[in-house]
Amino acid sequence: MARVLVVGLDPAKIEGWDPEPVLAAIARGQARFDDLGIDADLCLVTLDENPEGTIAEALTREDYACVVIGGGIRKHEPLLELFEKVVNLVRQHAPDAAIAFNSGPDDSADAALRWLR
Repeated sequence: MARVLVVGLDPAKIEGWDPEPVLAAIARGQARFDDLGIDADLCLVTLDENPEGTIAEALTREDYACVVIGGGIRKHEPLLELFEKVVNLVRQHAPDAAIAFNSGPDDSADAALRWLR
């Protein structure tokens, strides 16, 4: 079965807001992968702790059929440069992987399914 990597920001490391709703949504998203029988790894990064290195390391651990890039990285205008780096890291370290985008942490499996079918 195809393996998926989900890349996003670690909500527990973002100051000034309650991470619990996002952590619960991530758990629901991972459970959906389990329900579908899809192996999915999670790579949550912190902006001040070498996110590019963490993502590159995660991309090389397994052979991924799809990489889902979360909205925390993709939608926040100040993170545009990081988003570009993530896309290029996927191209470099997992060139055969499809790239998908979720609309929220709990629909990552649906985003991956668009490319795994």
